[in-house]
Amino acid sequence: MERTDVAVVGGGPGGAAAARAAAMAGADVTLFEKGVPRTDRNDELGPDSTDAAGILDYWVDIMDEDPAEIPEDVILSELDGATFHGPTESVTIADTGLDGSYDGFGFTVHRARFDDWLRQRAEDAGADYRVGTSVTGVETELSGSSPTHTLSLAGDGTVEADALVLADGPQRTVTLDVLDQFLPDGESSGQYLSPDRANHIAYQEHRRMPAELFDPDHIEFWWGVMPGHTAYPWIFPNDDYVARIGLTMPIGMDIDDVEDRDDYALLEPDDESIPPGRVYIRRLLEQEFPDYDLEDFPIVEDRGKQAGTEAYPISSTRPVESPTGANVAVVGGAMGATSAFHEGGDHVAIRTGKIAGELAATDDLGQYNAAWKDALGPEMRRNVTFADLVRGMGPTDWDRHFRTIRRMLERTGSRKRQAIAAGISGIDVYLRYRRKRWSYRGDRYIQLPESQYTV
Repeated sequence: MERTDVAVVGGGPGGAAAARAAAMAGADVTLFEKGVPRTDRNDELGPDSTDAAGILDYWVDIMDEDPAEIPEDVILSELDGATFHGPTESVTIADTGLDGSYDGFGFTVHRARFDDWLRQRAEDAGADYRVGTSVTGVETELSGSSPTHTLSLAGDGTVEADALVLADGPQRTVTLDVLDQFLPDGESSGQYLSPDRANHIAYQEHRRMPAELFDPDHIEFWWGVMPGHTAYPWIFPNDDYVARIGLTMPIGMDIDDVEDRDDYALLEPDDESIPPGRVYIRRLLEQEFPDYDLEDFPIVEDRGKQAGTEAYPISSTRPVESPTGANVAVVGGAMGATSAFHEGGDHVAIRTGKIAGELAATDDLGQYNAAWKDALGPEMRRNVTFADLVRGMGPTDWDRHFRTIRRMLERTGSRKRQAIAAGISGIDVYLRYRRKRWSYRGDRYIQLPESQYTV
């Protein structure tokens, strides 16, 4: 049987960051990534961690990364703002409203190149990054002087590790079974992190836009045009007039449960079910650019995961703590750290991975839950708050809120002063956010505390 100090399951941003941090701290590290092919990776295998691939200014500080170190071919477009559209109202912002050291609104990245850069850094630090190796199960032994983990690999191999970092993303193919070992009889981690409960699916297409329509430094979102909790389309500029045009939508929604379906611009009267993502995108392009044909936005087939398209799950669960008494840390999307409202989770994955990797290497994983809450608690709490606030909002609600927010942003000063200046509706928006955020004070945004584990 092989032995390693730290075993990492999953080679995406969280796993790569954990492996690098652990190796830099002097540990023997082995990372296992099942590996998936991508059209834009030249048939090589790599992690299946796809998203809209945008990094906002304050995310850079959360990641604790220097953008100057990111290779030039990874960054596709520098951003200067975003527009949020409702059915008839819209609001444009030029900054995120949160302090960040990055000089700009943010940037978009090439997904595969970003992941492969993180992988190369982990390998350069000394980590053994194994692509094409699936972990089929983990057994933890707690009876000795310290926990040990035996990882079963596809093909009958086994590896024993002192510390385990779970970074297998929101599908959690390994994480769920591992956590179940440390919960009381009758309880399952699926109660908290079930990948098919309240989850969303994201779908996007890489399309080349007409030059006169392509805005290389601006991202756009549409809200209230398709049904579902935090369901929205987007356009993210890349390079060479290519944009990611995609959307997020709930899994398993029944169109018969949609109220006021005529109010949703991307639904049509003869729809017998919720349209698939490709249909929604076609309708968005027809609505926003009526003077153009779909053929004017050709799919670029040598980009994305498969022939210019890609789909991926998004976890909309609240985060969980890790059973650190068993020398286990769960990071990134696997811990429920990605919000369907707040698209993207690379910044959270990278930072939690860094924290877990360093503590695992120094035999100090018992500090992990406190450490990630100190670094990321405000961000996760904010995500949970916003996701709850928009639950149940319909098209007219989005218009009303965007109209109010636009009036607020026309004023200078604190958020409180902006709200007061916007009148009753501004005060209502401000107070609703404050009350909901207060309800998640302390650790209340965490749905599975470490105290519930049996170790």
